[in-house]
Amino acid sequence: MGAGATETTPAWKKRLAALAPRPGATAPFALFEWIIAGRYLRARRRGGGVSVVAFFSVLGIALGVATLIIVLSVMNGFRSELLSKIVGINGHVFATPIDRTFTDYADLSDRLSKVAGVRAAIPLVEGQAFASSPYGGSGVLVRGIRAEDLDAMAAVSKSIRGGTLADFDDGSGVLIGRRLADSLGLQAGDTITLSTPKGSTTPFGTAPRTKSYAVKAIFEIGMTEFDSTFVFMPLAESQAFFNKEGDVTMIEIYIDHPDEVAAMREPLEMAAERPILFTDWRQRNRTFFGALEVERNVMFLILSLIVVVATLNIVSGLILLVRDKSSDIAILRTMGATPGTIMRVFLINGALIGLVGTLAGLVLGVVITLNIKPIQRVLFPGAWDPTVRFLAEIPAQMNTAEVVVVVITAFLLSLVATLYPSWRAARLDPVQALRYG
Repeated sequence: MGAGATETTPAWKKRLAALAPRPGATAPFALFEWIIAGRYLRARRRGGGVSVVAFFSVLGIALGVATLIIVLSVMNGFRSELLSKIVGINGHVFATPIDRTFTDYADLSDRLSKVAGVRAAIPLVEGQAFASSPYGGSGVLVRGIRAEDLDAMAAVSKSIRGGTLADFDDGSGVLIGRRLADSLGLQAGDTITLSTPKGSTTPFGTAPRTKSYAVKAIFEIGMTEFDSTFVFMPLAESQAFFNKEGDVTMIEIYIDHPDEVAAMREPLEMAAERPILFTDWRQRNRTFFGALEVERNVMFLILSLIVVVATLNIVSGLILLVRDKSSDIAILRTMGATPGTIMRVFLINGALIGLVGTLAGLVLGVVITLNIKPIQRVLFPGAWDPTVRFLAEIPAQMNTAEVVVVVITAFLLSLVATLYPSWRAARLDPVQALRYG
């Protein structure tokens, strides 16, 4: 009965039993296994080619991991910068009237600002106009705002590059962006002329309105679209300029946690105490940020192929190593080394290649990411055109969780790549290896 059971034992069970440690044998991953694995990685006469392959395997994994970390960090930086600038100057929730105009905007904005989680509720008058100077003209977006609300809008008030916001509410001056000032040849204290087709009503129709203002201050947010388009005007003056006496176009609401904007809708509707249409920054920028997210995921998948290709080099390198060390393997087997010992030696080889490559890529990626702006200024001073890419510098923001995922994934792929060559080494017949090796 016992002999029959042995004869019918599947081949895979026999191989598995051969890999298992024998009673009294050295514990798995003993010191001598690490010593042998380390010696195999060093160039020794005929083995020099194997070490070259191992070097390029390490280099490939390092470049793949570093590229993934850098690209993902830059994509995160883009999203963070664009979100902070687009949302920071435009608000998170937008309240617009439904049944009647916002003639009660002062009380309404006060009620909305008292909702838990709301940082500010700012009434605005918004309209398009044409800005001109003796040196040129450009279409602009005029925003009427109170002085205290402008001070609370840190994205603008903390980015003044010329002039001052003092006495902004007196109605004699406006605030313009740096790129608009450059295109019109203006500086703080100069005069800008604004024209709008929505002027006074006459028996012959609506007459355009044109008025000149002093440039009180110049701001620079760092995003081309805003710096070349926005003009901030005192609220009372904008109401007269756009025929909005006692009324505003909308109320912009800034909340503490922009990503939780959906939960704020119901409390805001209750605080409004009247029918109002609420929209948020996600609805207004859904296509833009959706495209960024798709691009980021696609880039991750494509760049992951670099790591996969690099781990395939581990397979070829270890197969060459097994062929080169076949005689050594046979001698080790005749001296009592088990197939499991041989397999672990080559597993250690592949794991060391993957670990060194992954750690080198981690260090390289982190260093470049943390210094990407100085690198840009030194190596590519004129390659980043903000008029095309919206931002003045390459942004980068590392996500610790993503970096950990990249590192673990690269190392696990390296380990998987070692399984087949290690299994082949463990199956090597010592008799055949000594005869033909």
